[in-house]
Amino acid sequence: MQLGLTWPLQRLLRVSVPYGDPIEHGLCWDAHCITLHGRSSLLLVHCASRYTCVRYDLSPMDWNRLSELVLDEIKQGLLEAGIPEEQVRAYLQEAGEIQLTRTHGRREVAFLNRAWEDVLSADLLVDQSSHRQPILNYTVNDRLCRCAGEDGMDTAHAHFMRYFQEREQTR
Repeated sequence: MQLGLTWPLQRLLRVSVPYGDPIEHGLCWDAHCITLHGRSSLLLVHCASRYTCVRYDLSPMDWNRLSELVLDEIKQGLLEAGIPEEQVRAYLQEAGEIQLTRTHGRREVAFLNRAWEDVLSADLLVDQSSHRQPILNYTVNDRLCRCAGEDGMDTAHAHFMRYFQEREQTR
């Protein structure tokens, strides 16, 4: 799985990453560090569908184990989206280990920025007692939007579900 890091996240992690080799866009996520309620947080956006996951209040130690947190957040996000567990396992297995890369293009970063705006506009839903944010994620993914993987407007959740339905049909 390719995880595209924004420039601010690369600076936070004190890393410089290369562009990744082209792979199927549905196996790519972009990541950004954002501030919610004064806390350093992780924003993950699926490149093909704009499906969004937020991990709230990360410590410096959490940022040092970014790959582990990302895998957990994506797995939980897939399950919360209603993807059956066996499909989640198959997706994560096909995606493989996380490869840190630069973000996946201007269009994808533009959609990441829109997702960030949606998160900020719904920040009253942040559960400050938990790192995981299922209610915030649900609200952001239930808004009409555009995405890189499809034409037209729909919710990020609907774009995401169509990606997984098409994926299953090609298996």
